[in-house]
Amino acid sequence: MTGPTNITVVDDEDGIRLDRWFKRHYPDVAHGRLQKLLRTGQVRLDGKRVKSGARVSTGQVVRVPPLGEVASTPKQAPRYDPADAAFVRSLVLHRDDHVIAIDKPAGLAVQGGSGTKRHLDAMLDALRFRGAERPRLVHRLDKDTSGVLLLARNARAAAALGTSFRARDTRKLYWAITVGVPEIEAGRIDLALGKKPGRGGERVHVAAEEGKRAITVYRVLEAAGSRIAWLALWPQTGRTHQLRAHCAQGLGCPILGDGKYGGKAAFIEGVEAARQVHLHAREITLPHPSGRGELRVSAPLPPHMATTWEMFGFDPERPGDPFDEFE
Repeated sequence: MTGPTNITVVDDEDGIRLDRWFKRHYPDVAHGRLQKLLRTGQVRLDGKRVKSGARVSTGQVVRVPPLGEVASTPKQAPRYDPADAAFVRSLVLHRDDHVIAIDKPAGLAVQGGSGTKRHLDAMLDALRFRGAERPRLVHRLDKDTSGVLLLARNARAAAALGTSFRARDTRKLYWAITVGVPEIEAGRIDLALGKKPGRGGERVHVAAEEGKRAITVYRVLEAAGSRIAWLALWPQTGRTHQLRAHCAQGLGCPILGDGKYGGKAAFIEGVEAARQVHLHAREITLPHPSGRGELRVSAPLPPHMATTWEMFGFDPERPGDPFDEFE
């Protein structure tokens, strides 16, 4: 029998309840069984006994014992809508025995919530591809953000991917169009962000004292006068809405279509696709969770952003690494 698994909490999981964290990583483990594992000290947080409602923090380690057969009753075949199954399978960019990478479209939520009935998490059974386990989410993208999203195909891969995210072994390249051109062509935004609930849903703001440190490296790749800029963004931390807040509040150049953070300044008349957020997870590079080699996956521009690129004459096949000097 194998020993316990230690999984590091990554930035995207910071602040959630332990039982919800566990549900993300081990969706087939019933709540009652998790409670028993906690009562008997088999599941621990940083080596300590905790209750299911404890909040996890980035960098903490969750000890998970061997789970064996996670279901105490016979499993039924996964249920999902055939149309949703065909749709989510059409998004696959890469698949092997350890990881699946998909091209998440803008407008599709990763997980459910108040008023959100259709979301990626509900479709994951369709991505088993005869695998023994349901794929696991290991990071997230905003509903309005498109691009590369990784899924672990088993618990061991989820642990390896979590370690890579935590150790900053992962490079995420985002593309964005901003309204306005940053005064400095390239640099590092280091502004702490704090969460602030509101009528329009959760949002963040620059909060030097009570916020959590957030770092983004950026470079202007092309510009159309002083009106529009194409930015490459490399988030070195993973705070909620980090890139959107850093562009709007740190650079003074909101992302095109992002009214939540840019208000009216985020829209430009005459740009056909300006009502949609122009933020795309273009590429992700990290050690392969198998321990062999490197995994690198990129996603093409979504239709609304491709339209804007064409309108301003930007070349999406532009060569070169925009962040060489920031290594």
